[in-house]
Amino acid sequence: MTDLSPEAPSLTMADFFELSDELNGFLLMYRFGLEEMLTKVNILRDELSHADPSGCPIEHVSHRLKHPKSVAEKAERLGCLPSFADVRSKVWDIAGIRIVCSFVTDAYHVLGMLQRQPDLTVVTVKDYIAEPKSSGYKSLHLIVELPVFLSERTEMVRVEVQIRTVAMDFWASLEHKIYYKYRTDVPQRLRDDLVAIAEATDRLDQQMEQLHLESRGHAPLPGLDHRSVRPLSEP
Repeated sequence: MTDLSPEAPSLTMADFFELSDELNGFLLMYRFGLEEMLTKVNILRDELSHADPSGCPIEHVSHRLKHPKSVAEKAERLGCLPSFADVRSKVWDIAGIRIVCSFVTDAYHVLGMLQRQPDLTVVTVKDYIAEPKSSGYKSLHLIVELPVFLSERTEMVRVEVQIRTVAMDFWASLEHKIYYKYRTDVPQRLRDDLVAIAEATDRLDQQMEQLHLESRGHAPLPGLDHRSVRPLSEP
């Protein structure tokens, strides 16, 4: 795949992404990276399910590859030059995986397992569970880099990984629907309601985890605060 550079100032990002053959080859690497990452996560899920069928921390896994239009729009927002090399260096979430866990401690447990994979480099960790966004959004966000072995070369591909609980995922789905309808003009009343629901979701996560611990013969943890549960390490 050959990186292209503008030969004239009139070449725009839209013109660049109309080069369908080059774009398809560019996105193909991300599809390969996504498949490699999915294999890793599914192996972990199957192993953990075999070890403890009633206590696997991973509930379900989903994935997506950004549409070319979305890639172009984000590249423009980030000020990328119309070259695949610049897009690759600045747009890190072209391929994405979402791991939904039962409990908050499970989310950190899965994070730790991914950090220990020897052929997986965790580039960044953003802990929106310990420090939620102002909207109330919570999740662990990772950018990971992994090798894709081709017939004649090896490509390093970056994939975004989101790890969250079922309750957080439900809240995020609701937020997405609301912001999709109103775009950037969401009424303040709805914004306030989303924050209040996020706080209720956090209490629900804690209550469910306490109940889970007690059902498995563990003493309840008074005042459990998941913000004190940190990733095993951060780059």
